[in-house]
Amino acid sequence: MGTLFDRLKDAAAQEWAGFTDHRFIQQMEDGSLPEEAFRQYLIQDYLFLIQFARAYALAAYKSRTMADIRAAQDGLAAIVAETELHVRLCEGWGISRQALDAAPEHETTVAYTRYVLDAGSSGDLLDLHVALSPCVVGYAEIGRRLKPALEQNPKHPYGEWISEYSGAGYLQTAQAAVAHIEELARRSFTEARFEELAQHFATATRLEGQFWQMGLDLGAAD
Repeated sequence: MGTLFDRLKDAAAQEWAGFTDHRFIQQMEDGSLPEEAFRQYLIQDYLFLIQFARAYALAAYKSRTMADIRAAQDGLAAIVAETELHVRLCEGWGISRQALDAAPEHETTVAYTRYVLDAGSSGDLLDLHVALSPCVVGYAEIGRRLKPALEQNPKHPYGEWISEYSGAGYLQTAQAAVAHIEELARRSFTEARFEELAQHFATATRLEGQFWQMGLDLGAAD
């Protein structure tokens, strides 16, 4: 039957393709993505990660075992470390950490992050980690896809971003996220829950695609 994550991904195949093969990703792959679109995306993604850090803190609060608390701690630490990529890249454009912190959240950022937080607040750890997983695992899949583009062109305009999400450290984070979902499923999953979990997964995945589109739209507007 496959893992729960595989089943969720299969059930949201259209949304997953819209996320991982979005025009934003296609243009990043061939290097044609406008810098302004990437910059606008990166600023919003920094704000997005702040809210995802809160989601991992919520995971720690909802945990009842030390293993689950450690998993939440690891996720939170990875998110905080990930923000440093955004800070470095933005500093290259003259955008300071203080300016990033003061930037307004776009409505797409608000819609996605608050959906995940609400899924976790109203549900249990499995609900929360399922809603988090499209971002965590999807970026690893995208990183693997884009890695050959960087290998072919070491001066790729988005090389640092690609290197981050195709690197062994990030891939390990994604694998750990899937493994944790399977462990949570072993303890609390029933078939009666699948429809609701699939809805969480599909909605979060669809919002990921909208996040890429936001970058393109904001980049075109400026």
